[in-house]
Amino acid sequence: MQERVPKRSELRDDVAEHRSPGQDVDPLFVNRWSPRAMTGEPLDEDEYLPLFEAARWAPSAFNNQHWRFCYATREDDEWDTYVDLLSEGNRAWATDAAVLVVIVSKTTFDHNDEPAPVHSFDTGAAWQNFALEGARRGLAVHGMAGFDYERAADVLEIPDEYAVEAMAAIGERAPPETLPDELEEREQPSGRKPLEELLHRGGFE
Repeated sequence: MQERVPKRSELRDDVAEHRSPGQDVDPLFVNRWSPRAMTGEPLDEDEYLPLFEAARWAPSAFNNQHWRFCYATREDDEWDTYVDLLSEGNRAWATDAAVLVVIVSKTTFDHNDEPAPVHSFDTGAAWQNFALEGARRGLAVHGMAGFDYERAADVLEIPDEYAVEAMAAIGERAPPETLPDELEEREQPSGRKPLEELLHRGGFE
């Protein structure tokens, strides 16, 4: 298998066609986007477990590490269970993933069992680490909100003190033309709002 990880951080050619950062940031942040086209080939554990390891090192309030990941590979008996959670639109492409993931977060603090108001925020930080490591490795990593949250909690037996946050698909990149026509047209890195639209120095207004 060819080496995916760049020897140094640089903007990838397919990204540079569509994105140009306005400030001096590491290209890793710009290189991350959410491809849908995947080959359907399996991945070895040493290709996808580093994504979870990267997520493990995210920051969190009281070092609570709220995030948890349930996953299935296409070789697992549970694969169809994960596929069945997906919305029709996501099922059209995510069935070609190598790994499907359900991301959950613990809604309480371990040290006092009190509600943790930042559990989703902290789990989002873990997801970002996960996605960036996937981008660094040249994998397709795509987060999803289009799935049945309640059914995921039920069939995966998620404890009551955990909230289902999102799903994600991981796989080998495939050419855009392998997607249905309407998705092929969208298979490119998206732009971003200008920085000045996001910043509010002092107060929101």
